[in-house]
Amino acid sequence: MKLSRRAVLQLAATAAALPSTSWVASAESYPARPVHMIVDLPAGLAPDVLARLVGPLLSQRLGQEFVVENKPGAGGNIGAEYVVHAAPDGYTLLVMISGNAAGGALYPNLTFNFARDIAAIAFLGYTPFVVVINPSIPVKTIPELIAYAKANPGKLNCASPGAGTAPHLAFELFRMMTGVDIVHVPYRTAYVPDLLGGQVQLAFPAVPAVLGFIHSGKLQTLGVTSATRMAALPSVPTIADSVSGYEGSGWVGVGAPARTPADIVAKLNKEINAIVGDPAMKERFVALGAEPQLMTAGEFDHLIANAADKWAKVIKFANIKPE
Repeated sequence: MKLSRRAVLQLAATAAALPSTSWVASAESYPARPVHMIVDLPAGLAPDVLARLVGPLLSQRLGQEFVVENKPGAGGNIGAEYVVHAAPDGYTLLVMISGNAAGGALYPNLTFNFARDIAAIAFLGYTPFVVVINPSIPVKTIPELIAYAKANPGKLNCASPGAGTAPHLAFELFRMMTGVDIVHVPYRTAYVPDLLGGQVQLAFPAVPAVLGFIHSGKLQTLGVTSATRMAALPSVPTIADSVSGYEGSGWVGVGAPARTPADIVAKLNKEINAIVGDPAMKERFVALGAEPQLMTAGEFDHLIANAADKWAKVIKFANIKPE
């Protein structure tokens, strides 16, 4: 049977509309099967713990299991690349960390562009670091640390969990903004024993790792890297109180492959914000050394872009190379 030109055009238009109609329908019914949340760090670290707090509540609210999976390695790039290449349908999410935003400058040969290839969904919170020093060093404040370091160039050592890690970047930002000559000492194993013993004198660790030593007086706190004081350490000033404009916190959020439908992004943003904004959840975040904050997807995307620019400048300044 020969079809008229009008009939052929009508069939073609109908066929072209089918994928779009199917896609919209899937977005409206999302999620229809389990969702995988990829953490690009080992289990037990703050981003993993926060994801495992939020995941079960997303399951309850949306009626499908949100499964947390760890895919660590290569500074977080293994997990990020896995998500970049997943289908943009909302069923593979990335638990993003501040280090992801720095990855492009730190790893120039990546096969993906994080800011371009990952869509921001929802912010979970900041994970600030605290500046701690061995009590044998006669300083009690950030201004005193700056003065001591300038009077004793090259004599203080700052430990970190490795070159290019978030604590290392926070330290290098401090060094860049103050002009101090403090030597970076990267560790592949735990550095806190050496910090307590005085082999290294300074560090920018996550709060939970050293809270007990702070309370016992074995480590002296000088400041926190967040823009405002931390709920977990309300008496400790910010570095920004002495170094105007300084902000060097880590952060955790949720993203998805680029081109994930906008209504799925909006749905997840709404549900995650409801979870993070709950007072009981806020208390659990604070107990883990995190500072919860609500953002729209657009606000989070803006934060990522600013972080990528900031950390690229720090990496260039310090000539940081991945280990």
